[in-house]
Amino acid sequence: MTKKIIATDKAPAAIGTYSQAVKAGNTVYLSGQIPLIPETMELVTESIEAQIHQVFKNLSAVAEAAGGSLQDVVKLNIFLTDLSCFATVNDIMAQYFAEPYPARAAIGVKELPKGSEVEMDAVLYIE
Repeated sequence: MTKKIIATDKAPAAIGTYSQAVKAGNTVYLSGQIPLIPETMELVTESIEAQIHQVFKNLSAVAEAAGGSLQDVVKLNIFLTDLSCFATVNDIMAQYFAEPYPARAAIGVKELPKGSEVEMDAVLYIE
């Protein structure tokens, strides 16, 4: 099986030693996305809602660069610095995903890169 590195300028550039995504066969592993604006690499700070929307936009851009979409997500991991935002994530996630929903984990963490309040990574399966 070969692996292909996925990269797009429609999502934030990697800020470390990683790729935006790696495709192996029909599976695409999306690296964690925080709410950075791709054009400026600045963090969205207005609200947790704005941060969550930006993360979904970033994940969507990488998924599209891989030849898929958010509808191809089979596993989504959500990292939050405040788990009381869980209901907010659910409400916003419903704007980006249709049933059947992917498997998912929501994990409370102490800190995230650049002071972000949310980070998400995903696994896609593209036929």
